[in-house]
Amino acid sequence: MEAVHLTVALTGASGAVFGRELLRTLEQDERVAHVHFVASENSLRVLAEELGVAGRHDLLEKLLDGAPQKTVQHANANIGAAIASGSHPSSGMIILPCSMGSLASIALGMADSLIARAADVTLKERRPLVLCVRETPFNRIHLRNMTLAAEAGAIIFPVIPAFYNRPTDSTEMARQFVYRVLAHIGLPQPGAYVWHPEES
Repeated sequence: MEAVHLTVALTGASGAVFGRELLRTLEQDERVAHVHFVASENSLRVLAEELGVAGRHDLLEKLLDGAPQKTVQHANANIGAAIASGSHPSSGMIILPCSMGSLASIALGMADSLIARAADVTLKERRPLVLCVRETPFNRIHLRNMTLAAEAGAIIFPVIPAFYNRPTDSTEMARQFVYRVLAHIGLPQPGAYVWHPEES
């Protein structure tokens, strides 16, 4: 299997624990060579409120509980970053959580931030773009934007965790959701729960 290069973005929707678990899982996966990480300005507030992780300084170290080995962070305003170009090698992009504002920018091709531009590049290069949307209930604008993004090639993967594995806390719930996302793009994880109905 070729080395995997992924882009991961966190945007300003609730569910910061999901993004943290995604980054931690990718850091530990030997098949993953490089992760480009982008956090929107609004995601910083959510990280502070939900995880107690404040500020952009040493953000990756705080999320990973240590120095990153394969993950590099980019400012969302840095449109000139490598991931903004289709010539940059990439295996795909995951936005978790994906806010409705970020979804709208992507669905309408705005490319007005590094996250939106990297997503636009991912679509035009026909690479997997997984949008883990986080909102409820959906209004018609949300639904139309999800349809537009899906028609352009994005995978709409709502943050809907499973309960049949009886998770003991939000971290375990987030981890199993992350495993499902990664399996969807060809990175199955050994710790993923597999339901066996004959055992129930």
